[in-house]
Amino acid sequence: MAELLQFIFSGLTVGAVYALVALGFTIIYNASDVVNFAQGEFVMLGGMATVFLAAAGLPLPLAAIAAVIITVAVGLGLYLFAIKPARGASAVTLIIITIGASIALRGAAQIVFDKQFHRLPSFSGDDPIHILGATILPQSLWVIGGAGVILAALWWFFRVTLTGKAVLATAANRLAASLVGIDTRFVVGLSFALSAGIGAIAGILVAPITLTSYEVGTMLALKGFAAAMLGGMGNPIGAVAGGLLIGLLEAFGAGYLSSTYKDAFAFVVILLVLFVMPGGLFGARSVERV
Repeated sequence: MAELLQFIFSGLTVGAVYALVALGFTIIYNASDVVNFAQGEFVMLGGMATVFLAAAGLPLPLAAIAAVIITVAVGLGLYLFAIKPARGASAVTLIIITIGASIALRGAAQIVFDKQFHRLPSFSGDDPIHILGATILPQSLWVIGGAGVILAALWWFFRVTLTGKAVLATAANRLAASLVGIDTRFVVGLSFALSAGIGAIAGILVAPITLTSYEVGTMLALKGFAAAMLGGMGNPIGAVAGGLLIGLLEAFGAGYLSSTYKDAFAFVVILLVLFVMPGGLFGARSVERV
């Protein structure tokens, strides 16, 4: 029982990070039909910028806020200087642009920061919490709780605010939204800013547990994409469910099979979804761009 609970705790922690990355994919995809493979670099930037700003003397909360602002600016820059000029391009071209942006951001981070792994201090100490024979780090609760708060905030934003409803309208039908006066270009830019901010927060929350470096974004992007595919591309609830499921699958696979193949499970999920249920567990609004 203790071993099972331990795997569940581990799976939920890493799955919450995958869920946040998948949410970033979903927000941008819904607003613009773009699959943004630079999403993992937003996570990397959030963690790395916080580490170096804190090392420069900023208090950790201020460093984290500044890192989120920097990452949001990078997300907006990606939209303004790469995606917006190519709006008439094919889906494959847009995907290649985001892959190129990912490579460029990774290279820039290698130059601006360094090639080493870094760790942020835990927000609530490192003493583990014991539950029924299993242990969970306080930072894991920050990760899981942070993912829950972000999901609730997004639900409120999309369901209550006029701007959020404008995003939903643009996702449903961009032409109809523009005809009723919604600035769809602003909405798409906002979606890149939101996804960048969510990615940065995920990077900050997980850095005390998994460490961070300039190259962590690639694997996170692939696993976040797998989570979005599993839940149903374009479905926010599906993105969260897919992230948690992949996290649990990794934890149980590493625990009961072998940790050597831990990273392979996400790729197996992508293949199974593509061949067996391309709409994902919760169905997708559209899958022609995936």
